[in-house]
Amino acid sequence: MTRPPIFRLGVFTLVALVALMAWDATGGDLLLARMAGSQLGFPLRENPFMVHVMHEGARNLSWALVILLFAAIRWPFGVLRRLDTGSRAQLALTVLGSVIAVSMIKHASHTSCPWDLQEFGGVARYVSHWSWGMSDGGPGGCFPAGHASAAFAYVGGYFVLRRVSARAAAIWLWTAVAAGLVLGVAQQLRGAHYMSHTLWTAWVCWTVGLVIEMAVARFGSRSTNTAVPAHAGL
Repeated sequence: MTRPPIFRLGVFTLVALVALMAWDATGGDLLLARMAGSQLGFPLRENPFMVHVMHEGARNLSWALVILLFAAIRWPFGVLRRLDTGSRAQLALTVLGSVIAVSMIKHASHTSCPWDLQEFGGVARYVSHWSWGMSDGGPGGCFPAGHASAAFAYVGGYFVLRRVSARAAAIWLWTAVAAGLVLGVAQQLRGAHYMSHTLWTAWVCWTVGLVIEMAVARFGSRSTNTAVPAHAGL
């Protein structure tokens, strides 16, 4: 089957980046945060369903799926049986790599969560996540949305699955996107993140998957082209 060229996927990634930057410029983050919270804080912050199901439960399920994907490198199931071992390894490593990338950015970020803002009963002042190195007076470490990566980390599976099934790749992609948005909105309602945090997580995870796919396509084809045929020299 014909796969979408890397160039087209790269253009889409750049267009998505421009759209994401446009969202940042609208100031919509605070507007949405104010719809969920007030000076008294965020009513759903300690809601049992939000905490135990949408936060802790979703996170634990995601890590269980990561373990399952690594096990599937050796013992594949379902559509994964149609992938070779290298592709299954790429799928598992892409998910893990996306989570690590988001975590590294969060670790370096000085941006605090909405529930830390003075406007919502905290101590921090609002500072754009573009203001690298500028403290907002809060604990920081809130950009991008780490929890949403529990689902968005899987979007990179699209690049792998499209090799064997366009339908399976599309279902995988949109399931990951939908789940990531649901988790992101849940955290936003709790005051844990802004919408831009969720959108940036989606973009970072997609980009990690694309970069890994480009590396595999380049170096994989190079090793194939330079391999010595079995009948060479006979």
